[in-house]
Amino acid sequence: MKKYFAISCAAISLLILSGCGGTATPSGISTAVSTPTPTQVEKNYLTGLPGTNSRVLAVKIDDTRQAHPQIGLEFADVVYVEQVEGGLTRLAAIFTQQPPTTVGPVRSARISDLDILAQYGRVGFAFSGAQSKFYPKITAANLVNLSADRNSSHIYYRDSSRSAPTNLILRASDLMDKAISKDNAQIDVIKPIGFTFGTVGNFGTTITGMKVKWPAADYEATWSASESRWLLSHDGHLDVAASGKVLGSPTIILQNVSITNSEYRDREGGITPFSNTVGIGTGYLLRDGKAIPINWSRPSATSGTTWTLADGSVANLNPGQIWVMLTDQEPTFTYPPSASAKASPTK
Repeated sequence: MKKYFAISCAAISLLILSGCGGTATPSGISTAVSTPTPTQVEKNYLTGLPGTNSRVLAVKIDDTRQAHPQIGLEFADVVYVEQVEGGLTRLAAIFTQQPPTTVGPVRSARISDLDILAQYGRVGFAFSGAQSKFYPKITAANLVNLSADRNSSHIYYRDSSRSAPTNLILRASDLMDKAISKDNAQIDVIKPIGFTFGTVGNFGTTITGMKVKWPAADYEATWSASESRWLLSHDGHLDVAASGKVLGSPTIILQNVSITNSEYRDREGGITPFSNTVGIGTGYLLRDGKAIPINWSRPSATSGTTWTLADGSVANLNPGQIWVMLTDQEPTFTYPPSASAKASPTK
């Protein structure tokens, strides 16, 4: 009877173990089978690519012919093109990953920069200087002044192979290391500012190229199917960085803005224009070899920008570097030879 009882208990134990969905080990202990949780990959809010969301460094870069080839632009997350005195353009480059060793040539800040940068939170702002009348605005803005007049000649130095004023080069990684070590809480970590990434559906018109003009400058973009990005030209010359890389991006945004005279002037008396990036407007999203009409909305300087398609849905971008060209002029598009319609891109 005792032997029968022992065998029965052992059988019941095995039935219980098998009924629980576990695995019987040699010691008789059940081991539950679990499904591993997929690892979430952190993505950069500005590029949609894998990467950490770090503190923001904005650098003002000269965009005249004499300033080319520029240094370090290929490592920026976002590049803004804005109009300055004389109808020329100047760039504001945004870095959130570890910035490159050097960036430049660095030039002075302009009034349009303050609204552009406000949406990023408290950024580190690197520039060569500013008009004395404009400096109080910079001081009052929500940014950390990392200008040349506040840093040593080790951080900002003159490149003897270039001519002034387009020869001031920034050791960007050294500058950020210094700024963070001085006060770890001063510069904000990047937050979402309105860029979303994904597909856009059947919108837009296939193009092979685009040209947009300012009074004394222009940019062209040619679609490269082999590289899946737009290759840029500036003032009729291929836009090649000092590293030898042709500048360009999978995504270009042509943002139509109002450009008006501000109260500021440069040292030659030229009126500083102001590009208004707050409010509502239209534009074009260039991606995948297409030009897609879009609308933009930004209720305040501290809020991000919402980009939408003609049907009101979100205008998704391609992952990668983004160029935002602020203009009040309609671009011209180049179409494939087989294209029958030569009208502005539509759905």
